[in-house]
Amino acid sequence: MRLLVMGANGQVGWELSRSLLPLGEVIALDRCQCDLSRPERLPALIRSINPDVIVNAAAYTAVDKAEDEEALAMIVNGTAVGVLAEEARIAGAFLVHYSTDYVFDGTKKAPYTEEDAPNPINAYGRSKLAGETAVRQVAGGAYIILRTSWVYAARGNNFVQTVLRLAREREELRIVGDQVGAPTWGRNIADATALIVRTICRERTEGQFESGLFNLTASGDTSWYGFAETILEQASEHLGSRNEGPKLQSISSVEYPLAAARPRNSRLTSERLLTRFGIVLPNWQRALALCMQDIVTFLEHR
Repeated sequence: MRLLVMGANGQVGWELSRSLLPLGEVIALDRCQCDLSRPERLPALIRSINPDVIVNAAAYTAVDKAEDEEALAMIVNGTAVGVLAEEARIAGAFLVHYSTDYVFDGTKKAPYTEEDAPNPINAYGRSKLAGETAVRQVAGGAYIILRTSWVYAARGNNFVQTVLRLAREREELRIVGDQVGAPTWGRNIADATALIVRTICRERTEGQFESGLFNLTASGDTSWYGFAETILEQASEHLGSRNEGPKLQSISSVEYPLAAARPRNSRLTSERLLTRFGIVLPNWQRALALCMQDIVTFLEHR
């Protein structure tokens, strides 16, 4: 089996190269090799590879910048995804595509289900919803969409890395405390994706495969403030910090204005994922501890 991974240098894409390897030949392309801002180049590229599976971990993810570059975000997260879906249909491959909690407005009190109506409140969310729509309309019934949230990893630009950096530079950190979600480790996403792909291959062989949309997030939830607090606690334990670290202050979203509005509630229920694939991601604190061990290993070998 030949598996094509888009976004090889991203937080999830980098992990996918490892997680998918037992399933077959993995061809992982980075932005230099496959630029989704040039969707007209995708058909020739994909047809030259002729994959059985396409896993799209590439995206425009600069949430605030997207407010000024919505057209570009729409090309990468919407138009190009539609081309991937069309090429998957032509090749007889199935497509795995990642989406986000940002397709919701965050006003619901309970966790969001896959049946809840999307209502994005920023350009990034609108572009990701456009990608979902393109996959559903074009892929020809052979796709899986995985919505996740608050993704972090031991590499790349993410909240964990930002908090660790700011902790070295500042005596006080002001962190938003009124937005709630589930921090989700990129490795857990990649490992779950490999299990899903394995199951789908079996289902397709048996003629039982059905496309679908699934939430894929860590168990439990917290605020950005709670996430930062745990990051610093675990950094002290794993990185051996000798000082007390910066003082944390919880603030409201209003006190930390950004170009793009964020949903207050980003919680997603993953019951459908459990029912279909038997997958439950670990608790976010446990996953963060494992990621922190990775960060320690990286620092030791720099």
